[in-house]
Amino acid sequence: MTEIAQANGIRVVLSSVLPVFDYPWKPGLEPAPKIVALNAWMRQYAAAKGAVYLDYHTPMADARMGLKREYGDDGVHPNVAGYRVMAPLTDAAIRAALTAR
Repeated sequence: MTEIAQANGIRVVLSSVLPVFDYPWKPGLEPAPKIVALNAWMRQYAAAKGAVYLDYHTPMADARMGLKREYGDDGVHPNVAGYRVMAPLTDAAIRAALTAR
C-alpha cells in the first residue's frame, strides 16, 4: 500500500502498533515483544521508503511494554487520555509528511 500510494503522489505516514502487554479476552499470547519487533521493522521500512514513521508506542508504553494504565482502560484500546497523547503526535506526523520532499 505504501508503494502504491507513493507511486500516485500520496505522502505516507506509517504509525506504530500501540503497546499491549496481554489481551484480556485471549491471555497468554505475549504480544508485547511481537509488537516491539513489528514496530522496529516498520520504522526501518518507513525510513527506506521515505515515509514518515509515527511512534505512538514509545510515549504510551509502560515498563512491561504494555499500554500505560492511564491511557487505556482495558490495556489494549486507548481512552480519552490516550487519544490526547496521540493527537499531537498525529498532527506532527502529518505536518512532516506534507513538508517532506
